[in-house]
Amino acid sequence: MSTAVAPARSLRSGTVLADLLPSSRARDIALVVGGAALTGIAAQIAVPVPGSPVPVSGQTFAALLVGTALGARRGFLSLALYAVVGMAGVPWFAEATSGYAMPSFGYILGMLLAATVVGALARRGADRSVLRTAGAMALGSVIIYAVGVPYLALATGMSFSQAVAAGLTPFLIGDALKAALAMGALPTAWKLIGRKG
Repeated sequence: MSTAVAPARSLRSGTVLADLLPSSRARDIALVVGGAALTGIAAQIAVPVPGSPVPVSGQTFAALLVGTALGARRGFLSLALYAVVGMAGVPWFAEATSGYAMPSFGYILGMLLAATVVGALARRGADRSVLRTAGAMALGSVIIYAVGVPYLALATGMSFSQAVAAGLTPFLIGDALKAALAMGALPTAWKLIGRKG
């Protein structure tokens, strides 16, 4: 009976992918914890950038994907859990780091906000077409940089232009590739769910 309900719900506005699972408090807790864990695992896919204290990592992609798939509330809680547990000492920030006294911590704060915003956009259907997904991912990336780059400048004493050169410019190509992955994955997931109905 639950399989007959899920496809009908998938077409309704205001539904995110996580809503297609049977509703319960246990589901929501598992999704929040799973989203935090996914972000922590993706953060370990990290490549140092010469001249920058910020590595290229998979955590931004994971944070945006978590927000989009879980929705604003669960996305926020998931990234908040990721941040709090990392600040408490679990080494699951990029390059197996933890704590908050690092120049790249502003990006984590930006991811928290970005996951919330893209989750709210997903509730309005932003994850159901390639172009809308691209827009949501681009906005999420802008939010991450809008918090991360000024934080980097303050934490390191760099000028704003130096922080842009070290904490934004080297990441643009990677962000475009991550957005392309999301543009393919999210609308495809909705199409597959629709076909099963």
